[in-house]
Order: sequence, then structure tokens, then C-alpha cells
Amino acid sequence: MSSVGRVEPQRLDFSTPLPLRRGGVLPAYHQLVETYGTLNAAKSNAVLVCHALNASHHVAGHYDDPRSTGWWDNLIGPGKPLDTDRFFVIGVNNLGSCFGSTGPMHDNPATGKPWGGDFPTVTVQDWVDAQARVIDHFGIDRLAAVLGGSLGGMQALDWSLRRPERLAHCLAIATAPNLSAQNLAFNEVARRAIVSDPDFHGGHFYQHGVVPKAGLRVARMLGHITYLSDDVMDAKFGRERRRDLEAGVDEFQIESYLRHQGDKFAGYFDANSYLLIQHALDDFDPAAEFGGSLSAAFARAKAKFCVASFTTDWRFSPARSREIVQALLDNNLDVSYAEIDAPHGHDAFLMDDPRYHGLLRHRFAQIAREVGA
Repeated sequence: MSSVGRVEPQRLDFSTPLPLRRGGVLPAYHQLVETYGTLNAAKSNAVLVCHALNASHHVAGHYDDPRSTGWWDNLIGPGKPLDTDRFFVIGVNNLGSCFGSTGPMHDNPATGKPWGGDFPTVTVQDWVDAQARVIDHFGIDRLAAVLGGSLGGMQALDWSLRRPERLAHCLAIATAPNLSAQNLAFNEVARRAIVSDPDFHGGHFYQHGVVPKAGLRVARMLGHITYLSDDVMDAKFGRERRRDLEAGVDEFQIESYLRHQGDKFAGYFDANSYLLIQHALDDFDPAAEFGGSLSAAFARAKAKFCVASFTTDWRFSPARSREIVQALLDNNLDVSYAEIDAPHGHDAFLMDDPRYHGLLRHRFAQIAREVGA
């Protein structure tokens, strides 16, 4: 197995405004895209990969610096579970992100100034609508599969619900049909940390030449705690202490680790993007349009499904994946489900667990046979 090597993102410009689910439209916009592998003559071997909160279009390979590795490089490449010798893989940076697609840092054409806090509300459905335009750009009528983990899994589910004719397989990993009240609460605390930062300025901090780093740090620290399992944190840190030479005090290693993660995140992620993406995560609830019935929502679906969860993932627990599976079974849809005993918590979907990768390797081999890849 090897990497796809050095890659170059593409910028796709769209002149047709995008109507938004929560009102208004996004005027002419652009999205960054990366592709790996070759689209076959029948254009039947395309797989769309949807990203989670702090990821991007850079799914595999690297840029000039070999350390700039794509966030799912362990899964995607020649000979890997999602084999780029057989599939044409597409990664799209969602609107509102801070990694190149049109977002709060870009200029609002109506004012000539950065959108900042005035960037319109976007939803999972809006992202999928924009992704569909990217797929149209490549002349692809039907995707072999849509794959995503966490928030990316919600996008994959939305593809299956609102564009059932345009995908053959839906792979939803470590995801949920909506957020629980506890998850909504965690997200609200993270948002309060950001908007309460004096440097936030209602989202218009660009014009003040500052960044609400303190709020971003706390938001990331809180989020990071929820991505890990208790067992992993205990095994990695326990109650071990280290000496903070600058402060001249002893501290628990977990304290130092969380501050490091918060500092790193605040150095590259945009506060407005964080708020926008979190709101999209909170908003997703396909059953809401059907009186709360998830089974009714999935009556529209036609794809074959692969759903996977991880036993120690308490943020997107296996019980939430089983809700999805039950709704699919209620509609007599083709679904396979794997509940993988892995210690890593929610982050397990990014790891190298051999059972998890074996599951996806088997599934994509099946898909390759179906599409002649």
C-alpha cells in the first residue's frame, strides 16, 4: 500500500447563487476540491468523501511538505481499503469552512468587506446541494458511494435521503440521525466560550486585527475531551504529573495535553467557521420533517447501506447507529451493520483498527465489482 503522493487542490467557481435551507441565498461562490485516482469511461467509479467538523477537502496524499498528510490518508490510496487504483475519489471543502471554500473570511460582495459574523447560516442539506454541483461539474450522474464519518456521515445520510437516485452505496461511520440533548449542550458551551471572548467582536474580529484565541482554545479543549474514551485518556495520561518549568508548578499531564491541543487549534481554525459548522451539526434532523419518525424519513432511500459504530464512542454511541439501522430495516433496505470493539472513542473512525479497515476494504471490493472498477 502506498500514498497517492503529492496532490493539488482545485478551485471550482460557481456563478449560480445557492438557495439556503434557512433562508436567503449564497451569491457566486467557490469550493476547493481534491481528487484521487481516475474516473473511468462510464463515470461509474466515483466515491464522494464528506468531511467532519475540522477537516477539509485534503483527504489523502500530501502537499510540498510530506508531513502535510490528508486526514484520511490511512484509508484512501493505492491498495488501501478505498483503493484509488479502482476508484475516483472526491474530497470537497464545505461552504463556511476556513480551508479555502467560500466562508466568513471571504468578502461579502454586497459590502466589499469580509462576511465575518454576517455569513449566512448553512446546513448539512446546503452542503449536499453544493456537493451535487461539484459532482455535476465532473459529469457524474450517479456515485458509486458516498462515505463519511461523524458529521460527514450525516452528509452521506442526507445524500441517500434527498438524492436517492444519485448514489449506489451509503457508508455512514460513527454518526447519528441527530444530536442528543447532551451533545447539543456540549456544543453550546463551546460556542459560549467563543462568543464571550472580548476579541470576538460579534464575528467581525478580522476588522479589528485580532483573533478570539482564548475562546477557541476552550472550545477545542471541551470538544477534544468528548472525542476520546475514558480508557484511552487513562492509559495515555492517568494521573501522571509533569513540571511546568515556566509556571514553576506541577500539573497533570492531561492538563498540558489539552492546552496544547487548544493552542494548536486556535492557531489554524477560524472562530466563525467553528460556529457555523457546529450549528449545521446541531440542526441536522431528517426525522423532524416526518413527525419525528426516522423510519418515515428513510422511506425515500434506495442505496445499499453500511453503518459502523465503535463501542467506546460515547459522543456518537452505537445506540444512535442502531436507530439508523432499525429505520433502514423498517423499509426493507439493504443494510450491513458493524459495532467494533475499539478503545479510541469517537476518534476511532480515523484510526487504523484492522477490523474497521477490513470491513471497509470488503465493502469497497464489493462496490468495485458492481461498478466494474
